Amino acid sequence: MDHSVHNKIVNFIWSIADDCLRDVYVRGKYRDVILPMFVLRRLDCLLEETKEQVQEEVTFQMEEFGVPDQDPDALREASGYVFYNTSELTLKDMTGNPSQLVSNFKHYLDSFSENVKEIIQKFDLYNQINKLAGADKLHDVIEKFVSPNINLSANPAKDADGRTLPALTNLGMGYVFEELIRKFNEENNEEAGEHFTPREVIKLMTHFLFLEVKDQLPPVITIYDPACGSGGMLTESQNFIKDSEGQIASKSAVHLYGKEINGETYAICKSDMMIKGNNPENIRFGSTIASNEFEGTRFDFALSNPPYGKSWSTEQKFVLEGKEILQPRFEVNLPDFKGIHSFQKATPSSSDGQLLFLMEMVDKMKTVGQNNMGARVASVHNGSSLFTGQAGSGESNIRRYIVENDFLEAIIQLPNNLFYNTGITTYIWILNNNKPDHRKGKVQLLNAQNMYQKLRKNFGDKNCELTDDHIDELTNLYHKMAGADESDITKVFDNKDFGYYKVTVERPLRKSAQFTEERVSELRFLPALRDEMKWIYQEFGDAVYSNETLKEHRQAIIQHFEDQGENLTKKNRDKLLAQKTWDDQKELINSAQQLMAEIGTEQTNDFNQFKDEFIKALKSLGLKLSAGDKNQILNAVSWRDENAVPVIKKVHSLAQVSGILSKTLEHLEDDNGNLQDYGFWRLKGSQFTEYEPDSELRDTENVPLKEDIHQYFVDEVRPHVDDAWIALDKTLIGCEISFNKYFYQHKPQRSLEEVTADILRLESETEGLLKKLVSFGEAK
Repeated sequence: MDHSVHNKIVNFIWSIADDCLRDVYVRGKYRDVILPMFVLRRLDCLLEETKEQVQEEVTFQMEEFGVPDQDPDALREASGYVFYNTSELTLKDMTGNPSQLVSNFKHYLDSFSENVKEIIQKFDLYNQINKLAGADKLHDVIEKFVSPNINLSANPAKDADGRTLPALTNLGMGYVFEELIRKFNEENNEEAGEHFTPREVIKLMTHFLFLEVKDQLPPVITIYDPACGSGGMLTESQNFIKDSEGQIASKSAVHLYGKEINGETYAICKSDMMIKGNNPENIRFGSTIASNEFEGTRFDFALSNPPYGKSWSTEQKFVLEGKEILQPRFEVNLPDFKGIHSFQKATPSSSDGQLLFLMEMVDKMKTVGQNNMGARVASVHNGSSLFTGQAGSGESNIRRYIVENDFLEAIIQLPNNLFYNTGITTYIWILNNNKPDHRKGKVQLLNAQNMYQKLRKNFGDKNCELTDDHIDELTNLYHKMAGADESDITKVFDNKDFGYYKVTVERPLRKSAQFTEERVSELRFLPALRDEMKWIYQEFGDAVYSNETLKEHRQAIIQHFEDQGENLTKKNRDKLLAQKTWDDQKELINSAQQLMAEIGTEQTNDFNQFKDEFIKALKSLGLKLSAGDKNQILNAVSWRDENAVPVIKKVHSLAQVSGILSKTLEHLEDDNGNLQDYGFWRLKGSQFTEYEPDSELRDTENVPLKEDIHQYFVDEVRPHVDDAWIALDKTLIGCEISFNKYFYQHKPQRSLEEVTADILRLESETEGLLKKLVSFGEAK
């Protein structure tokens, strides 16, 4: 493989941009012309050999059907490729007739097969033709591309001086095309990071992805990228596997698959597939999140650099309908802390959809039964994929699913400023659904943040790169995982080290109660509309109980709240201005006053006793109130009091409780085996009392998955709050990965003597400067 020949071609094509486009396009837009023209010239060269056969088939179809491409399969067979062109013209023919150049060129483009016409449309080439023609540059560009001094054909050719130019193979064409894409992306720094992953990052990914299984590769290899951009990862993977001089040099057939949502980069990727002899139909256009394009298809390998920090809110309607998951690939089956499995959401926040691409790749992994090797995945992410989302959230569930199914093999932390349009820290996730025995139940973390070489010239935010030595060192550390020392670079953890229980700790609600006129008067207002109803009552007094007052002043009341910036919903506005609302609350005051007369106005710190008297009084007075009205009165005349008796929720029999607290009961026994109190469970005779929790005192504790939550509670919580308990039904399992915690190195603070010496030195320097300034002023 002669890379010097490839570099000459790249330089020649780059010169076309400088010679012909300088005054028409800004440098960042040269690719809008050069890339599609480069693709067209390659296709033109490939089709030249079979032009006669294609024309014969066109003539036959015209006679048979009256149209030139009624049978695309026959035309593809005649051309010898998955594409064809029914025009009699070639690009070289057009340069001899400048006056008809635009019409001939457009006819030539219209004569391509549908797969090429789609590429032309995504490149927006027709608009570029008009722009070039208007600037009298179209002929120059075509003439440069058909120059005898550049050979883009698959056969040797002679240049203008009779020297032989070597053939350009599909593999060589791929190298040239990728190099052009790289140069154009680096030239256009603002967009480079969106569509282009640095070559050395892809190289590291391919080393991790393929070298571990190079002796297990199947005879037919499928590789998938759900955010393939211009196809760099796919083609680099193919090159890494097929390069006869490389570390694998496999004879296996490689089939590439991808999906891309950006029209231009989709066109570039599909062109790359076409000119390298891959099947362009395996590259699909559209949103990977919105539609499951390759549903039912499984791949041997997948690698990707999905967009991160990018909203997927416009695609949510294709994934979620209310709380229901519409696509099973974004739903996971996970056990709760009791081991009971259920399907849970695997959808992250709508502001960042990168983990959905990871789930897409997991969904498309081949199993061991399909290829005897399983599947491997490499995916680039920012730090949020490691730790965002609480236990039970979509992000945490995705991590849990991957870790608990033992798919996660390694994560590599990359240096900052490695990408073109961001300086943030990035990470490569390596997944494997068929881990070797020494990796089962383990995850390897590699910290490569300080492994880089500075660039002489920055490309956007990119100011460093990984060298081949760095890649080799990381690959070796990864390969020797079992013997890796616990160094600053590599550490190995159990899967469970990343899991934790999110335990909800409750404390009992304690309330005092007392009937007073002031508290009863507050029942005039609904709790949800208290402030609004108070204002209306202050304005109109008892007149609000007249049928006409609210109707008469309706618009003025609405306008007042709008002026105050209160956006009442239609439902609340209608309730606020309904006569029935006011009448019902007035009736509730009357009922409360009767209850106050029956119960009395003495304060009590035992709400349980107060509630019993309240219920007896209702029966005695014959008052029939709804549950909501009862609660409104009780809430109005009671308040939280830390010195009050705990509020009882329910009393259980011992038989009932033993079925509920199978594990908790282990910690209810004292040294003599007798049951004792445990937070909200209070044993009295053969009964347990359950207390009402206080939402304002509710707290959560994150307990490592390897620890027993009950023992943790007894050791860490009860000594500080002896009336607390665990809300078992609210316990969740979460998963997060913190590189900072695992690789943190403590730096001791400087001694007081060192700090003092620095201060004295600075004071001395300052004093010297002041003396110089004073002496300078006196001299003047």
